[in-house]
Amino acid sequence: MGSAGEGRAYDAIIVGARCAGSPTAMLLARKGYRVLLLDRATFPSDTLSTHVVQPLAVAALRRWGLSERLAATGCPPIDTYFFDFGPVTIAGAPGSEDAPVAYCPRRFVLDKLLVDAAVEAGAEVREDFTVDEVLAEDGRVVGIAGHSKQGKAITERAKVVIGADGRNSLVADTVAAGKYNERPPLLAPYYSYWSGLPMRGRFETYVRPNRGFAAAQTHDGLTMVVGGWPYSEFAANKHDLERHYLEMFEAVPEFAERMRGAKREGRLAGAPTPNFFRKPFGAGWALVGDAGYLKDPITAQGIGDAFRDAEGCSLALDETFTGVRPFDEAMGDYQRARDEDTLAMYDFTCQLATLAPPPPEMQQLLGAMRGNQKAMDGFAQMNAGTISPARFLSPENVGAIVGASAGGPGSATAA
Repeated sequence: MGSAGEGRAYDAIIVGARCAGSPTAMLLARKGYRVLLLDRATFPSDTLSTHVVQPLAVAALRRWGLSERLAATGCPPIDTYFFDFGPVTIAGAPGSEDAPVAYCPRRFVLDKLLVDAAVEAGAEVREDFTVDEVLAEDGRVVGIAGHSKQGKAITERAKVVIGADGRNSLVADTVAAGKYNERPPLLAPYYSYWSGLPMRGRFETYVRPNRGFAAAQTHDGLTMVVGGWPYSEFAANKHDLERHYLEMFEAVPEFAERMRGAKREGRLAGAPTPNFFRKPFGAGWALVGDAGYLKDPITAQGIGDAFRDAEGCSLALDETFTGVRPFDEAMGDYQRARDEDTLAMYDFTCQLATLAPPPPEMQQLLGAMRGNQKAMDGFAQMNAGTISPARFLSPENVGAIVGASAGGPGSATAA
């Protein structure tokens, strides 16, 4: 790490202005803090993404006064998730009474909405800006050095530098943020956009041995179709992604037939994803979103995780800036809350990403859910992150579902 020079003092400098960085900037700016938000991109622009804004993330947008703006973009709301496992099909509501729907927006729409909200809150945003170095003095991060599009070298200082710069975070790498709960890449996922694709609903998922794919309606009458294969096949398949992507749908002939009548409207995009937690804070720095916690996209939790981090980190920093609690204490609680909220979903995601056949007990549970709408809603809510996998898959709840299927006295819970 380098040594900081003279620059304007901010309360927070945030590196990365997408789903984690912009909400963090917005929330801090709304509290009156001086915030500088930086990104090498210009907005609107696209990025690799799972797209899905799960119901709890929509609830966050509502708390921030932004959910109506997303709805106004014309992105179709999703109130039912459809799952096809071959022998068993399940359809359930992913949300709750307070947060009933999800969305699958294009990122050039969603990210611009979030950047604009940060600007409206009073954050200073610099687009097309490259951060070259995170600066430190006496072991404490104190700012950044970078350059504008015109090449002008700029140094800025802040009480805290927040890395919202994704899986390859410069901030995290510079401070050597420790990783834990690491898992290797498990899945090789790829997606594109299609027009003219008939849908059973607005969100469909298909699971077959060593293959899984999903389709969700997004902006402009398009459907995002994503799917993949185990990472063990990545090296063999990466030389002909197009063929393997299209062949994947043949595992479900009815869906493949629908795909043959549709038109692809974009390039194929995607990449395998490692799985890890990073320590999200230290002397003068913090991490939010994928910079601090990354997992396979198969459960589409990334945007919701970014929103949760934005709220948790901004709250902890506010307590620090106002002197309510010391930095390490407030940020330690931010880390503990993040890990407690996400660990069960992390384990569930990593298991699902193997695309291994469901074990016998899961096959029994899936079969028992047929015709039990409350159980199917609970399954959809678990996959959406509305309720924890630990809660839905608890022995008590599984026993109730299986018991009700067998005519026993139990009844399934959905929360």
